[in-house]
Amino acid sequence: MSLIKQFPKHNFYAVIFSSTKSDDLEGYAEMDEAAMKLAVEQPGYIGFESITNLNKTIFISYWESKEGIENWRKNATHQLAKSGAKKWYKRYLSQICLVESSYLFEN
Repeated sequence: MSLIKQFPKHNFYAVIFSSTKSDDLEGYAEMDEAAMKLAVEQPGYIGFESITNLNKTIFISYWESKEGIENWRKNATHQLAKSGAKKWYKRYLSQICLVESSYLFEN
């Protein structure tokens, strides 16, 4: 799944979140939906790409600046979602990357 408005021409950031979900996902879908609805409204948010295979997911969100990422990290709804991490995930890795160059092909 992909939802990207348009990549900026200048440098931007990608937050890569790869995860393996646990067997206990009670409340996960509702929280994920609420957090995603709010994330798209955040200043500096560009869009996301995501792929899931069974219980493994790679989710990449794109941001105009590190400040936008930091503001989202501090958001109360995002903090609440993160509080369920030990219940909902067996493993996750979150990385912030500077994207210096990007090429998109769509057919």
